Amino acid sequence: MKKNQILIIEDDEKLVDLLTDFLTNFGFQITAALHPQEGLDLLSKGSFDLIILDVMLPDMDGFEVCKQVRKDSSIPIVMLTARGDVMDKVVGLEIGADDYLAKPFEPRELVARIQSVLRRTGNASNSSICQFGDLSINLNNHDVKIKGNPVTLTSTEFQLLQLFIQHPDEVLSRDLIMESVQGIEWESYNRSVDVLVSRLRQKLGDDPKHPRYLKTIWGSGYLFFKGSL
Repeated sequence: MKKNQILIIEDDEKLVDLLTDFLTNFGFQITAALHPQEGLDLLSKGSFDLIILDVMLPDMDGFEVCKQVRKDSSIPIVMLTARGDVMDKVVGLEIGADDYLAKPFEPRELVARIQSVLRRTGNASNSSICQFGDLSINLNNHDVKIKGNPVTLTSTEFQLLQLFIQHPDEVLSRDLIMESVQGIEWESYNRSVDVLVSRLRQKLGDDPKHPRYLKTIWGSGYLFFKGSL
């Protein structure tokens, strides 16, 4: 299945690494450029579905890059900026950007913006699909598969799985899970979270003694780890 190709033009290398890791988990194919001219060169040679473009760039700011791109391309552009100035947003949209997101932002919000722009422009493919080894999750229709075989989850179990994949390699406390997962009456000091995690594990075929997806961190909570998949 075709993956949406995204070009990131951003000079903050740490942010590029973070976005590349996060967006890859949501089914996007990422190419990054740390310099605006490098980004323009990549755009002229490759085929991309969307550009994530920072405003504050060396030698040529994002507004100028956007103007250059719009001379001969209608590719969707989502602009990023550290400045929250309303006029920046107005200028960005006036010169052809499709959306605008101010830093700092939640990576999941950027995913939502990208998916929205791709739907509006008709460029969406399977960008809502997350892949972790044999595990595939479609966030739009809640379709979950392991090795291509469907896995039937309740709405609560899917909410829990979605929470985990939005925070890969992070320990999530039981309190956080209780606050984030709706549709169940949590009671203080009971084992409702543990039971829910156990049910999800069982349906994913995950052995708690040799976990591939969900690891218990004793005294802290649970961790969805993608690095060893």
